[in-house]
Amino acid sequence: MHADLILHNGKIATMDGTNREVEALAAVAGRIVTLGSDDAMAQWRGPETHCIDLRGRTAIPGIVDSHCHPDGRAARLARWIDLSPARVSSRAELLARVAEAAKQRAPEEWVAGYRLDERKCGGYPDIEELDDAASGRPLFILRTDGHLGLANRTAFARCGISDDAEDPPFGQFDRHPSTGAFTGLVREMAAHVFLDAVHAEDTVQDVADGLVHVLEEFLSHGVTSVYNSLTSTTGIRAYQRLRKQDRLPARVGIIVSGREEGLVESYVRSGVQSGFGDEWVRVIGVEWCPDCSTSGRTAAYYEPYRGEPVTGEPADNRGMLLYGAKDLAARAIAAHRAGLVVMIEGVGDRGIDFALDAIEAALSAAPRGDHRMRVEHCCYVTPAQQERLARLGVIDSSATGFMYELGDAYRANRGNEAMRWMWPHRTLIDRGILAPGHSDAWVCSPNPFTAMWSMVNRLTESGQSLDAREAVTPHEALRAYTWLGAYSGNEEADKGSLEIGKLADIAVLDRDFFTIDPLEIRDVQVDLTIVGGNVRYERER
Repeated sequence: MHADLILHNGKIATMDGTNREVEALAAVAGRIVTLGSDDAMAQWRGPETHCIDLRGRTAIPGIVDSHCHPDGRAARLARWIDLSPARVSSRAELLARVAEAAKQRAPEEWVAGYRLDERKCGGYPDIEELDDAASGRPLFILRTDGHLGLANRTAFARCGISDDAEDPPFGQFDRHPSTGAFTGLVREMAAHVFLDAVHAEDTVQDVADGLVHVLEEFLSHGVTSVYNSLTSTTGIRAYQRLRKQDRLPARVGIIVSGREEGLVESYVRSGVQSGFGDEWVRVIGVEWCPDCSTSGRTAAYYEPYRGEPVTGEPADNRGMLLYGAKDLAARAIAAHRAGLVVMIEGVGDRGIDFALDAIEAALSAAPRGDHRMRVEHCCYVTPAQQERLARLGVIDSSATGFMYELGDAYRANRGNEAMRWMWPHRTLIDRGILAPGHSDAWVCSPNPFTAMWSMVNRLTESGQSLDAREAVTPHEALRAYTWLGAYSGNEEADKGSLEIGKLADIAVLDRDFFTIDPLEIRDVQVDLTIVGGNVRYERER
């Protein structure tokens, strides 16, 4: 038998239990059959073998992004405007981009934008500015965190929201404290009124076509598997269509959305359990999102927010929760009993306790040892909550991507001293609490190396401190994005390390991740990404 693929003449970090490094490996039918020296590969070479000379470069296991939103990004590629800081750096640029897009739309057509970061573009525009820019079209702009948005008066009218409308449950239409008029800023479930209206026009084919491009972007960063958080019905259908058409460039784990009413319940009724699927598309679990956004000042904390409040923000703001405790516990119990891994978002300390309360209720109702339940994002993890995570055996599914891009907002909104327990990976590792990292893309970039840079250096993108006491080693940061990521989806038998029998999912880097100056980690580029023994991405030089 000859190998389909051989990598040789390199430094291959297996990330296995012994941290073994080898010169070469061979793969047959998409799985690794041997690892070792270059000389050991001779017997595996054949006329059809694809041999890649690494020329001394470092290869690592394919990265597993264990919580991200490819389907949301795919749905927005065709018609939404990217308003991220890379595209707009001032309020004038923001409004100009909206005005230009409005000119291209029919009078009744939605103008929609996403990835707005008001801290990096001069603050939120007011509703008059939004009306002027949209030229009579309905306008909705989603903040980068996905929890807040901006709507103009035409959008309010399109959605049937009158000036005297009451706030929806677990949401708020912000109003000016003096006049009581809408400011345009909408929070949480109020934002979803507009999101649902815009996304009602999505088609399965549009999302499927967009997903191909989105997954190719992940591949450019060495990510070979994504776990799609809060996957919608449309997203699930799109992934199945791509799998049937053999068009998936990367592997997908589906985390079924509890936000879409009735979707998780349909999985419970059908008997589909976590693990259902194949090595390309697999059900990982189900998820609810009761906690919110720290950078957007809505995540639930016991202590009030610091810094300058936004006009219309609640007094004594300690954030908000989006479910009742009994309701969420009942949902978690039903899913857990049905064999679906329960994942609940908790960002602030109050939100993390709320998530753990529901998880503990599920474990009390149906005790299970290796349950793999997760608290998603799990940012402000105090010692008391570390104790609960350890006692319950719950995974801290850590939003490490926030550290780099949103770290400045976290410091401004929570205070410098709070960084002691914000993403406390050093302590989590030392206490034996499993904490994979994730991007939450497109809240943040899908690039895992910027997040790993912050994990190691404990700095934000602008260089502000995130408390160096919680710094980890480069190897520990990479493990959070490889083996721990795969473990969080119950896929560590196939992914997360390079071992015989495992999938040949590999990223080849342009420099030695393990020996470079830690401040250089965010500059790491991926030269090649291999999925199942096939090169799916190659960087242009």
